[in-house]
Parts: sequence; structure tokens; C-alpha cells
Amino acid sequence: MKNQTISIPYFRDLTLKHIVLDYNGTIAKDGILKSEVKERLPLLTQNYHLHVITSDTFGSVKEQLKDFDVTIKVLSTDDHTLEKATYIEVLGGLSCVAIGNGNNDVQMLNDATLSIALLGDEGCSRKALMNSDIVCTEIADALDLLLNEKRLIATLRK
Repeated sequence: MKNQTISIPYFRDLTLKHIVLDYNGTIAKDGILKSEVKERLPLLTQNYHLHVITSDTFGSVKEQLKDFDVTIKVLSTDDHTLEKATYIEVLGGLSCVAIGNGNNDVQMLNDATLSIALLGDEGCSRKALMNSDIVCTEIADALDLLLNEKRLIATLRK
């Protein structure tokens, strides 16, 4: 079973199995997967199950992620906030990292044991920012926190 256990002094002990990623504005721009994400996905799959959750606005997610070991969830209801939160709940929020930037990511960020807001190309909603453990300006930096646990510990320890 893939998982990563990280003990962060005076924060919490994390046993992480899943990384749940918003697509557009987080790991993709205008429907195209960012090159820095392509480099990191194979490394992340060594220790985590990866999930991409999206409304697939540009209709490109399946093609863009076809070469990666990633579960894709295309949102199908008109309440994306609830649908994303339910996805985290089904996986088990205590084992999830969530990364997103929008208002519809807020509940997902709240329900994951570790949440990272991305202040990137599309900006970041105030609510997503305020409901995250960490804020990054580049998706590469956010993913690198999960590839190098010492960076994560340095950011979150008290």
C-alpha cells in the first residue's frame, strides 16, 4: 500500500496516501498540463495515489493525463464544491492532501488532512487561501513539498 508517514513537530503526524489535485488553475493552464507537473507526477506515484478532479472545462484532461498513473474524476453535478468534498470523504480525508485554488476547492481543502492553496496563473480565491495549511505560488513548489518531506516539516512545524 502506498503511503507516506510524516511527523511534524507541534503540528500533527500525517499518514498520507492520496494527493487530490484540482486541474485548471492548479496543474494545468487553459486545459494543458504544465511541464513541471509532467516531470513530477511519475515521482509522486511512487509514494502516493494521485487523483485529478475537474469540471474539464476544455475537454482535455483525459488526453493530457493519458501517460500517467492518475485517477481522473470529471465532475458531473452542478455543485462542484460538494462533489469535490464528497470525493475527499470517500477516500478518507485523514489520508489526503488536497491542492486547489478556487472557491469550489474550499471544502475539499478543509476536509483533507493537509491542504495547499495555489496562488498561480488564475490567482487564488480568498476562501481557498484562508482554508489551507500552506500557500504556494508555483505548482512545482507545492509538489516538491510532497517529494521532500523536510521542506514540508520546515514550513509547518511550530
